[in-house]
Amino acid sequence: MAARWNHVWVGTETGILKGVNLQQKRATNYTNISTLSRDQEICAMCWGYPPESEVLLGCLNGTVKVFSTEKEKFTEFRDCSRGEGPFRGLATYDSSLITCVESGLLKVWKEQTDHAELQVGPGVCRMRQQSDRMERVATGGKENELKVWDVQVSQGPVFTAKNVRNDWLDLRVPVWVRDVQFIPASDKIVTCTGYSQVRVYDPNTQRRPVLQMTYGEYPLTALSLMSDANSVVVGNTHGELAVLDLRKGKLLKCLKGQAGSVRDVQCHPSLPLVASCGLDRFLRVHHVAEKRLLYKVYLKSQLSCLLFTSRDNWEAEEKPLGEVTVKEEEEDDDKYIGPKFLLAAGERELREKDNDSKLTECCKRDNTSKILGNKLFSNVLLPENLENMIGNFKLNTKIISDLLNHIGHWRNNKLTC
Repeated sequence: MAARWNHVWVGTETGILKGVNLQQKRATNYTNISTLSRDQEICAMCWGYPPESEVLLGCLNGTVKVFSTEKEKFTEFRDCSRGEGPFRGLATYDSSLITCVESGLLKVWKEQTDHAELQVGPGVCRMRQQSDRMERVATGGKENELKVWDVQVSQGPVFTAKNVRNDWLDLRVPVWVRDVQFIPASDKIVTCTGYSQVRVYDPNTQRRPVLQMTYGEYPLTALSLMSDANSVVVGNTHGELAVLDLRKGKLLKCLKGQAGSVRDVQCHPSLPLVASCGLDRFLRVHHVAEKRLLYKVYLKSQLSCLLFTSRDNWEAEEKPLGEVTVKEEEEDDDKYIGPKFLLAAGERELREKDNDSKLTECCKRDNTSKILGNKLFSNVLLPENLENMIGNFKLNTKIISDLLNHIGHWRNNKLTC
């Protein structure tokens, strides 16, 4: 299957890049799992150039990997280990790469050796690029207010937010910017904080937020603007997803289904879809308008970040050829015991047919009761499944009575025939 047909790209804490095709219900690992280590955790992702032809991965060890969706392999490995801490954001501008690490070092990696550096302050949690003016990026973190930078000018920030007024006890309100995004076709910026606040800033009017609202009681971890730019989807550490109205400052709806801390959220640029991932190892895609969970994919590893394709006409796409093998990665941490991820097409149906054929063959024999008692329990089905399948076969009353007697004997004495 061509990697370019994947709809969602997901990075994991074990360093594996996963591509998920939602229409075909397929997922593929594109990383060699035999060489994995904890320092290869994927901390940040972004599209390369041309858009969606490359996926850039920022790893914990300071390496930036470039994966080609056309060639289906990694084509470049670049050492960007400057500063301290993991990557908090990746972006591309012309032929340059923009990186920002937790210690506050924002660096523009050019093809020449004269790289530009900016110090944006310690404790950075997120760096995000403006889609309309790609030379501008926004940063923020813990006790590090929202700032907007122009990478072409290294003299200082073009905008620095001001903290809100003191609370009703006249105490300073702490600062903890967890995620930030520019509102398209404007200079406005929306942020979410570790204190459950969502704020909208307008640099053209004032430094303090022009709108502020609160959602829930837990720290917000990620946000993404809807395609109409009038609402935003936020996720928190308790596994809750909500859609908030940026015009009235009200809660519109909640999206259910999460079970662990949300690490990343991304809305489709034209469809009413939102993809989310987190520590529960599931990728979920919700239909926002219908508040319905469309896809739920178990990916075996704790997920850290994702990218959502901008393609919108999925039904008309060329179907990928060939079968996909999902390699099992070995994990030495907490192993999740849960439902198996995405059975291959027809696998469940083949299993059901195989079980039905075995039971039907046994029932056709003369000594049906004896065969079911001696062989069926140990080789074909457990009694719990057998009870559910009795109704599918036309057995006489005596056979059904014998079956139930065998089931009761098996349960009471915990013996197998």
